[in-house]
Amino acid sequence: MNRTGLVIALGLALVIGLVFGIYPELDLKLAALFYDGAQKTFPLKADGLAAFARDAAMWIAWALVLPAIVAVVVKFIRPDRPMLMSPRAAVFLLVTMLLSAGVLTNFTFKSYWGRPRPVAVTEFNGEHPFVAWWDPRGACPRNCSFFSGEGATAFWTYAPAALAPPAWRPLAYVGATVFGVVTSGLRMAFGGHFFTDVAIAGLVSFLVIWLTYALIYRWAATRLTDEQVDAALTRLAMPGYRLMQRWRRTGPAESSRHEA
Repeated sequence: MNRTGLVIALGLALVIGLVFGIYPELDLKLAALFYDGAQKTFPLKADGLAAFARDAAMWIAWALVLPAIVAVVVKFIRPDRPMLMSPRAAVFLLVTMLLSAGVLTNFTFKSYWGRPRPVAVTEFNGEHPFVAWWDPRGACPRNCSFFSGEGATAFWTYAPAALAPPAWRPLAYVGATVFGVVTSGLRMAFGGHFFTDVAIAGLVSFLVIWLTYALIYRWAATRLTDEQVDAALTRLAMPGYRLMQRWRRTGPAESSRHEA
């Protein structure tokens, strides 16, 4: 998560945005590589093994964030105890997953950007006109194509890669890149997304992860320690914990008096 990575990501975003903005038909040409004109379908979407691989990719991504979810839930149940993993790592993984694969994707762009998926456009036997990636005025009513939630989730694996030991980190980044590319390729092969949908999803995920990592780990003005994060979560969870403790002490007695 250094400046070189940021420069590369911003450069790719600029190039992809401009090229596919000026020549939007490139999206159609790339999608056509997976389309069978004779059968008028994307054949791979009916392949059971490919569908399993698609589902497995999402299971893997959520398995990587599961320890952070468990650690935070347990912390809210027992805020008086230390967290089960690094508090900074838990917050970093959760925040980046929620932002990249949740808030920015499903609650922002996909809800208000009406770009139809490849399977829905007239060029591939669908009913809606094709629109470029930058045009939100497509005919898709909901759960639209831009940008890819599964692509963003797959490329989110840059987050755990950023927490790998320094000696293993380059290999972890390569693994996250391959994982994101293959998963995104499957989404294109199924006719679920155009190239720009998955490419921009990956770049957005990377930028969210880069910025969050810098805020938590790198920049002196905002850098946090595990102790600070643990203390903040303790303060946040303690009122509910104390309320639950009081209820446990007084609840049975109050119930007995009411029954009498």
